[in-house]
Amino acid sequence: MQDILAKAAQIKLVVFDVDGVLTDGSLFFGDNGMEYKAFYARDGLGMKLLQRTGVEIAIITARNSQVVNHRMANLDIKHVYQGKLDKLSGYLDLIGKLNLQPEQTAYVGDDVIDLPVLRRAGLAIAVADAHPLVKQHAHWITEHPGGRGAARDVCELIMQAQGTLEKQLHSFS
Repeated sequence: MQDILAKAAQIKLVVFDVDGVLTDGSLFFGDNGMEYKAFYARDGLGMKLLQRTGVEIAIITARNSQVVNHRMANLDIKHVYQGKLDKLSGYLDLIGKLNLQPEQTAYVGDDVIDLPVLRRAGLAIAVADAHPLVKQHAHWITEHPGGRGAARDVCELIMQAQGTLEKQLHSFS
């Protein structure tokens, strides 16, 4: 665990996949073609707390969804890459814009499409219910599944490693 905490201490950017990471992977479509997704409130709060410590958050997802735009705006996440089947190109563009090295980044994924970025990120994280191949390439696996606390696990791990967790949690006492 010390190795994971050492990697997490260096993180300045966390990149999340959406379907299967920030959601449980279910896709809901209404009769009118509208898409619906369920996001976990505790994950959102964890992301907001992590941002308050100065760590950037980004999204790279293969799908395009207005629901994602709405949720990310709600969380004040400015780096949103949608429609990226080649997630590595989005990742490389993002770290170039932010002038970061791969070891300063964490990537959170759940399926094989995430592997090219997971292999590059300084801290590769798989959600608890990720595909076995993704788990095999991860440095760390969350306690909770995607869409049910995995993102909160990630945020708290990084804050713990960076010594900011207690301050963020105590701001509510």
